[in-house]
Amino acid sequence: MKKMILALSLSGALLGATPLYAEETSVAPSAPVAAAVETAPAATDTPAAAPTVAAEAAPAEAAPAAEPAPVMDKGDAAWMMTATMLVILMTIPGLALFYGGLVRAKNMLSVLMQVFSVFSLITILWCVYGYSLAFGGGGAYIGTLDKIFLSGITPDSLADTFSAGFKIPELIFVAFQATFAAISCALIVGAFAERIKFSAVLVFSVLWFTFSYIPVAHMVWFGEGLLFKDGAIDFAGGTVVHINAGVAALVGAYMVGKRVGYGKEAMAPHNMVMTMIGASMLWVGWFGFNAGSNLEANGGAALAFLNTMLATAAAALAWAGAETLVKSKPSMLGAASGAVAGLVAITPACGTVGPMGAILLGLISGVVCLWAVHGLKRIMNVDDSLDVFGIHGIGGIIGAILTGVFTAPSLGGTGAEDFSIASQVLIQTKGVVITILWSGVVSIILFKLVDIVIGLRVPEEEERIGLDVTSHGERAYNN
Repeated sequence: MKKMILALSLSGALLGATPLYAEETSVAPSAPVAAAVETAPAATDTPAAAPTVAAEAAPAEAAPAAEPAPVMDKGDAAWMMTATMLVILMTIPGLALFYGGLVRAKNMLSVLMQVFSVFSLITILWCVYGYSLAFGGGGAYIGTLDKIFLSGITPDSLADTFSAGFKIPELIFVAFQATFAAISCALIVGAFAERIKFSAVLVFSVLWFTFSYIPVAHMVWFGEGLLFKDGAIDFAGGTVVHINAGVAALVGAYMVGKRVGYGKEAMAPHNMVMTMIGASMLWVGWFGFNAGSNLEANGGAALAFLNTMLATAAAALAWAGAETLVKSKPSMLGAASGAVAGLVAITPACGTVGPMGAILLGLISGVVCLWAVHGLKRIMNVDDSLDVFGIHGIGGIIGAILTGVFTAPSLGGTGAEDFSIASQVLIQTKGVVITILWSGVVSIILFKLVDIVIGLRVPEEEERIGLDVTSHGERAYNN
């Protein structure tokens, strides 16, 4: 009997291999990156099946069998749609409620409106030109406009995952990445809450998204990107999202200035229940953020899922424990803030470190971010209203650098046998420095430009009355 074996072939650049479509695609083992995209026939119910065995012998000179068409995996597609919805939940209502509870009652609606509007605006811009510039080809720093207005992307367009022959619809990948861009811009508003013009928030968000988020995402997650080619590991956005946004938030806090009465008047959160609910939604939604970045529903996603759970729990306990030692009492705000710090720190590492490494990352980030929020903030003499830099900036830096440590197989990580901690930490540090400098310089220029054109800050009288009434003409509470 003659046997003819039909084997699946690798399509696209998987885990650092040379891509078939090198000019327009990429896949990183450490990031949610778009892979080779192509139009394929309608998908079958299952991914590539076992090789088919024929019944007759073939002559030695027989031509090799044609490669099978790429297959969309319906399970992965369903998981990625679910993950995308979870990330949306992180921002609206998760982040909005977390921030809304932390400000004074007279400014709650203004913060909710800023987060809601920024998320909506950036989602649109991502599909207009952001996706193309981030993942539509290009070189070390920026992509091309080949996919502007999602040109050429149809329901049949497929994007690679991290396994040979397994694909997801490119439209799902577009939507998933849109949520990353949108939440990054929304995070920034917490630094200058309660005193910035609504129009300034929108204009700055558009400019920062264009000139900071997109280039950093391209450099870190695109196959030809500067930091991707260096081997930087950022599985789900420690540098692209958190350091990038955290630095912009710090610059904004300085350039907008301190709130009227800061350091003299009480500015305690008005609703800690709302903040706790928001933090809990962030925790739940973050499973889509981190495990979804694996692009497949498999063991890699399970590792990221468990690591996200463990690091967050460890950081919440570490913050509360350290707070007890310093202030004698643990606070709900501290536990919620610690949980967010752990989520941030595990983000770049969730797919490459082991569970015990995730716990250690959480413990470290909980304590260090507590110090950043209370000690470092005083040293820097800045009114970062909702501690965006102290939690997202510092947490992202910790996570990005320590990814280079805990990814080592000797410490339970998934690195190769020849993994070098010293070498990887150097690569991670380079990525952190480049991200800080890029976002910092771009943010200074953009905030100054917005200030010159429309002004950054509301008048003092409007700030004292509250932005809910003066900027939006409504109140959260009528009594």
